[in-house]
Amino acid sequence: MEYPFEKETKLERNPNFPIQPFILNRWSPRSMTAESLSDEELLPLFEAARWSPSSYNNQPWRFFYAKRNTPLWPIFFNLLVEPNQEWCKNAAALVCIVSKKRFDHNNKPCRTHSFDTGAAWMAMALEGASRGFVVHGMEGFDWELAARTLEIPEDYQIEAMAAIGKRGPIDLLPSHLKEREKPSTRKTLEEIAIEGKFKAGKTSKVA
Repeated sequence: MEYPFEKETKLERNPNFPIQPFILNRWSPRSMTAESLSDEELLPLFEAARWSPSSYNNQPWRFFYAKRNTPLWPIFFNLLVEPNQEWCKNAAALVCIVSKKRFDHNNKPCRTHSFDTGAAWMAMALEGASRGFVVHGMEGFDWELAARTLEIPEDYQIEAMAAIGKRGPIDLLPSHLKEREKPSTRKTLEEIAIEGKFKAGKTSKVA
């Protein structure tokens, strides 16, 4: 079985040990076709996120989204910085990822709300990539404007935004983004998995 994006990742990625193909072959393209996604295509990505692990099963993640060609689309699109608008204009959906900072059962602070929501985001990204969709996370947006516009309460925290869409040819991208439209590499295993204590300098080198 060949996974979506596998031909591209084979050219750029060489794992030290065998891992599941759906993990290795997930990456974040930018080129999308500007086609819409139906609920039957889009909502399974959120369904995958729904089953993620979390402290006390608190499930702090919230995904606010807008589909293209709807009244909500310009509201979400205008939150993005201009460089991200260049390619996100062809997305099928934009998502704002938010986490609840307190536990539901006792209203005490939840230290892992961001960690848990990151797990849910990864599940969503993996599900989307397995279906051949672009699922691209971003920090390039107006965070304060997003909180005001989407009326996010103070006991919730914005974590990121994401663009989702059907994969498009590289020619749809501006010229300065075409050279970046390939799977990225990673730091070495030795830099991120350290037996024992923290050692200065060990985690600072970029592969």
